[in-house]
Amino acid sequence: MDALIDSFSPRPAIRRCVGICYGFGNQILFLVTVWYLFWFLRDGAILSQSRPSVSSGWLLRDCGLALLFAVSHSVMLVPKTRRLLTRAIPSPFYDSTFCIVTCVSLLTLFFFWRQSETVIWEIGGWLESCIRVCFYVSWASMIYSLALTGLGYQNGWTPFYHWLRRSRAPRREFRPHGAYKLIRHPVYLSFLGLIWFTPRMTLDHAALTLLWTVYIFYGSVLKDRRLESFLGDTYADYERRVPGFPFMIEGPLGRRRTDRSEANLRESTAHHPAAISRTIA
Repeated sequence: MDALIDSFSPRPAIRRCVGICYGFGNQILFLVTVWYLFWFLRDGAILSQSRPSVSSGWLLRDCGLALLFAVSHSVMLVPKTRRLLTRAIPSPFYDSTFCIVTCVSLLTLFFFWRQSETVIWEIGGWLESCIRVCFYVSWASMIYSLALTGLGYQNGWTPFYHWLRRSRAPRREFRPHGAYKLIRHPVYLSFLGLIWFTPRMTLDHAALTLLWTVYIFYGSVLKDRRLESFLGDTYADYERRVPGFPFMIEGPLGRRRTDRSEANLRESTAHHPAAISRTIA
């Protein structure tokens, strides 16, 4: 951020003002995106009433929008991406930039999504009420799981707050507690609930659900590998004790059997605290 701000003005006061606007602007964007995400997953496409799907290529475009979020989110998590971008954006603002990229990709999806008129299932009565309750519980579970690992790191608030106070952000330690003692990926499990618990499944929602389900499972494996490289034996032991998801006994999504020699090799890898802070959750 300092490198970018320097291009606007050499004055520290102006550089700091731009940084403040960047940080607080990101938080506003984050809240707006969460608001639209709630209604999008609950009721379907935001502009579906005025923009029904009529062209033959709408499904491919919807799938492209769904993948836009997945790809941009994953690319920003790659340590090499962080190293490249922090040449222009210092560490206190990388998490904010990550959040902005994620929010923009989601907002693009929300406002360009076309809803299908093809209904796969539609449930009413008391079952609909049960599904709605499960949807709300999934939201509560996701917020709870994010809070366990530091929601402020996920939306960029914590590093920005410490930059604002001219203090060093505390290094995050890997200490599984709460839901993380039972499964490795409670956030991903909660998000699965958000996309599957719907009383009305249309064709476009089904496409989104299937693509994001594959991405969630694949992303959980990639996350495990990142944490293995950062934390070495500590995380390898955690993987052997705790499954990735409920009812997954063994394998990449369950309890993993990590070769000890590989774990020791990862243990010798140099740690990158900034990257760990983004990867833990």
